[in-house]
Amino acid sequence: MRFNRIVLAIFFIMLFGCKGNDIQNSGTVLADIIATYEAFENYDEKEYPLGLYTKERYRNEADFAKSILERLATIDTAQLSETDMISLELLQFKLNDKIDFFEFERYLNPLLSDSGFHSSLTYNVRSLNNYEQAKKYLNKLNALPDFVDQHFVNLREGLKKGVSQPRVIFEGYESTYDDHIVADYQDSFYYSPFKNLPEGLKVDQVDSVLKAAKEVIETKVTPQFKRIKKFFEEEYLTKTRTSLGISETPRGKEFYQNRINFYTTSTAYTADDIHQIGLNEVSRIKAQMEQIIDDLKFKGSFQDFLKFLRTDNQFYAKTPKELLTIARDMAKRADEQLPRFFKTLPRKPYGVAPVPDAIAPKYTGGRYVGTDKNSTDPGYYWVNTYDLPSRTLYTLPSLTVHEAVPGHHLQGALNKELGDSIPNFRKNMYLSAYGEGWGLYTEFLAEEMGMYTTPYEHFGKLTYEMWRACRLVVDTGIHAKGWTREQVVDFMASNTALSIHEVNTETDRYISWPGQALSYKMGELKIRELRKKAEAELGSKFDIRQFHEIVLGQGTVTLSILEKRINTYIEQVKNGA
Repeated sequence: MRFNRIVLAIFFIMLFGCKGNDIQNSGTVLADIIATYEAFENYDEKEYPLGLYTKERYRNEADFAKSILERLATIDTAQLSETDMISLELLQFKLNDKIDFFEFERYLNPLLSDSGFHSSLTYNVRSLNNYEQAKKYLNKLNALPDFVDQHFVNLREGLKKGVSQPRVIFEGYESTYDDHIVADYQDSFYYSPFKNLPEGLKVDQVDSVLKAAKEVIETKVTPQFKRIKKFFEEEYLTKTRTSLGISETPRGKEFYQNRINFYTTSTAYTADDIHQIGLNEVSRIKAQMEQIIDDLKFKGSFQDFLKFLRTDNQFYAKTPKELLTIARDMAKRADEQLPRFFKTLPRKPYGVAPVPDAIAPKYTGGRYVGTDKNSTDPGYYWVNTYDLPSRTLYTLPSLTVHEAVPGHHLQGALNKELGDSIPNFRKNMYLSAYGEGWGLYTEFLAEEMGMYTTPYEHFGKLTYEMWRACRLVVDTGIHAKGWTREQVVDFMASNTALSIHEVNTETDRYISWPGQALSYKMGELKIRELRKKAEAELGSKFDIRQFHEIVLGQGTVTLSILEKRINTYIEQVKNGA
């Protein structure tokens, strides 16, 4: 490991940093600091193709972050442009989280209910377009033993310190490793890219790649998943904690407040504040849901209507292909509306594809998977075609706009396509309060786009909104108020039209990922609040396309930065700018 470059970087920052402001303007000093940050390498990627996950790595990252923060504090912010000021604030936010990551030892718990260090490897499985990509992918597969060893060290220490995940979330978790233990190497998901090698490869290159692929699957990939299975079933699962809430772990209350601050990008909220906001939203949304039920002249209670939605065949696709076809049609209808609501659209296209079988059982509805700006691959809106009786069609419009356009694909692709004045770290940055808040806001926007064509789809939009409101209640309930799993399931089942399968997978997700579920609704509430303010103060001068341009124009930002930008926009329009 080449940590000498870390020491040298910190040395030069401390040696020359204080003199920089005397001879350079603040924007130049900031650009130099950002360049130092972006050039920082905490490990050699050739030596560790799958990454480095040791305590030493995270300690060095935290030390480096502290040194950069000290340097940023010397800048005269009055001299900075708006873009530079945003860059400074976002870099501070990012660096503080690096420090928190190490100090709260988050690396000791690399597992979630629907993912983990081992299942995250599936994101490396992509089509191979040339010989170099094939060699790089083979190098990653060959690095699997060291990758597994590093995580075993962390997980064992986490068990000793009482910061494991609760046992209850691991129901069905065996699929995350069993699916990759194969008798025939060609049946391995990790072998799949080698079945369609590019035509441009020479014969000897094809032969060498296929020979190496067979060997790495048989000697590295399958044996390592056998190790993972043995570790989980004979060592880890027997020692996991029985409590649910993170507050019941060492430093847990402090950590949960830290996660609230991070996922809301604000220090303004306590768990009690958010719990009450959630209850208020649940009450408001439920009244709208009941109005739709009345308008449909449905005979029965709210719970009877939810049962009707969960059990009537008209609300479910009969085959995976049918579900994908309907999702693609909805995505295309959303594409059609974009110019009416947005000035700037991304160059990167997206496709609609099923969630990979290897991870589908633990996914709720779908997911967006983005790609690098220069990649020849599109982004993907993944639709979960596993367990069709749990995939409701009346919620599909909301899911589609959230994951595809104008949700995650539009926002994420635009973020990566920002101009040269935006540093690279911002083009690759993701904050849930902004990104997920935007995704949920687009479900609201979709009503204006004409995406909801039946009362049931309108109800589906509300149940998705209710779902995110319930998250505020149950996440804080679990991690700050001692709620049981049964309380969470009952609350979700009685207030949303999610299938029981989805309620259970979502509950496990909230248990395993403290605070993240808060970001959706808190972000959406802020964006809608700012839009309402702009509409009220600007009246006929309000332009929805310009509003969205301001929201998206600087890429990912904290909610406080977004509020400043909208307030400035309002004043500029008032003043005729």
